[in-house]
Amino acid sequence: MTTKIIIRWTLILSIIALIVYYFYPEQKLAYNIKIDSLVVYKSKRELMAYSKGQLIKTYKISLGRNPIGDKEFEGDKKTPEGVYFINAKNPKSGYYKNLGISYPNKQDIEVSKKLGKPTGGDVKIHGLRNGTGFISKFQRWYDWTAGCIALTDQEVDELYNTVDIGTKIEIKP
Repeated sequence: MTTKIIIRWTLILSIIALIVYYFYPEQKLAYNIKIDSLVVYKSKRELMAYSKGQLIKTYKISLGRNPIGDKEFEGDKKTPEGVYFINAKNPKSGYYKNLGISYPNKQDIEVSKKLGKPTGGDVKIHGLRNGTGFISKFQRWYDWTAGCIALTDQEVDELYNTVDIGTKIEIKP
């Protein structure tokens, strides 16, 4: 085979693989289920949704652009670590919809105060920036948020409909 043919077939197969990845259906969360606990493993880029102690679904996520380590202050582009709660739901977010995370807690405030920096806030579980939902699963390929946890718009819909305000979320390294 010539180099041109190898390159052409590699390109064709790559395009097919991307199309399959984009359109391959994923397990849907049952609409009537109530998620009562969320656990995020930052190092695995996973958000796990539990109901009554049973794992219901695992989501692939994107994090802040500087994902290693705990959030210390506003603008460090890190996703916080610790135990928090879902404290808000916003159906008209600039990033599709979002679920608010109760960051900062008392310990977070103390850390940023010692550093002489603002603590920040507005840490969310959210979808893609409005108008870019077509990116869908490809958003998982890199960490792009300012410290939030990102999912596809369809995945945010699932959580938005099944997670109540007050639900515990534990974010682990």
